[in-house]
Amino acid sequence: MKFINISLLLFSIVLLSCNSTSQSVSKISENTNQMDAKKMIADGFTKGLIVTSKEEGDCPVTIQVEGKDGPYYLDPINLEDTYKKKGEKIWFKFAGLRMMNRCVKANPISIIEIQKRME
Repeated sequence: MKFINISLLLFSIVLLSCNSTSQSVSKISENTNQMDAKKMIADGFTKGLIVTSKEEGDCPVTIQVEGKDGPYYLDPINLEDTYKKKGEKIWFKFAGLRMMNRCVKANPISIIEIQKRME
C-alpha cells in the first residue's frame, strides 16, 4: 500500500512539472513573437494577410491590413506566386502606386520586400 501511495505521489509531481514546463514554453514563444513583431514594425514592415477572391470585378489577390478604423485592402501588382495562398500571413514593405485601381476595394501597390509571418 505504501508503494502505491509513493508511486501516485511521484506520478503527480511529474505530471505537474510537465504541465508547468509546457506553459512556460508557450509563454516564451508568445513573448518571442511579440518581440519579433515589434522589430519588424520598427524595420518598416507592415503586417498583412493574403485574401483571394473569385468574384467578378474583384482583385483575385489582395493583402488585408488592420488599420486604426478597421481592415483595408491593398492590391499588389508584383506579388510572387509563392505568396498567393489564401490566409498566408506576411510581413511586407510596399510603395503606393499612382495608377488606376484594378478593383474597387483595394489600392494598387508595389511590393518592395516580403516574407512569411510565423504567428
